[in-house]
Amino acid sequence: MRLTYAFCTYNRAARLERLVAAMRAQDCPIPFEILAVNNNSQDDTLPVLAELARRPGSPLRVVTETQQGIVPARNRAIAEAITSDILVFIDDDELPLPGTLNGACDAILNEGAQCAGGKVKVDFSEHARPSWLEDELLGFLAEVNHGDAAFWIKDVGTPIWTANVAYDMNVFREDKALRFDARYNRVGADVGGGEDAMMFRALLSRGARIRYRPDMAVLHGVESWRLQRDYFLRLHYRAGLRYGQFQLPAYTRAVFGVPPFLIRQFISQAFKTVWMQMFARRGTLRQAMNAAHALGSLQGYRRRAVSSQA
Repeated sequence: MRLTYAFCTYNRAARLERLVAAMRAQDCPIPFEILAVNNNSQDDTLPVLAELARRPGSPLRVVTETQQGIVPARNRAIAEAITSDILVFIDDDELPLPGTLNGACDAILNEGAQCAGGKVKVDFSEHARPSWLEDELLGFLAEVNHGDAAFWIKDVGTPIWTANVAYDMNVFREDKALRFDARYNRVGADVGGGEDAMMFRALLSRGARIRYRPDMAVLHGVESWRLQRDYFLRLHYRAGLRYGQFQLPAYTRAVFGVPPFLIRQFISQAFKTVWMQMFARRGTLRQAMNAAHALGSLQGYRRRAVSSQA
């Protein structure tokens, strides 16, 4: 049996030595390779990976995906690992904690999971946590913590993300249409995307056996630009844009190509945001994120309406 431990990377050469070392330090009950999918990095990523590939430990295999974006990179990882038994994803700004691969293998090989994921802990050791960053906002920095007990995931209320997720590769071999959705691609330094959320939903809709394993755990190193309020606003605007463009149903009643309820929704959210800002209410940023999502939904739906008429 074989496991592929994969990460997609773009212009993060400085992080790769620690990442690969931590991946190689994992205990695993079956042999594993490390797969690096370089997505047209313009820094020293390729020379650094070449040097790391020469070092002892689990073999490091490097491929370059020339189509830009996280979706082509993740789908390339699936294609490269198609003959493996298990594929485990981690992001290039993270570090796995001990026990992650053991937990992934136990979930898939012994418990019969087709997908398994665990904890993602935001690491503030590089950049201090801003005083305004409340716990409820950490999920938008990919933090996942559903407790210390394993359980079967049945609905979208307890998601797991590709920051720390394992797949039984039979699910991809048997369903060639099950791939990351190109409509939710994220290119370069763009924010958002949502390709992992859509994969999670696709697995749920297919009745896949999805396991939460708290012993699978990674540290997520957050860069300073993500610790700004405008990041959270841009993230929600982009999520709303994709929601309006790809997920909302078609409505027959529209004003300038937009359903009236979306206009009312944005006005209401924007008014509430301004009111809370004026009186310095707690939760103003979270409310502004709702308004940004509403604006994105409106513009995303309008974009779809325009494209359908072209």
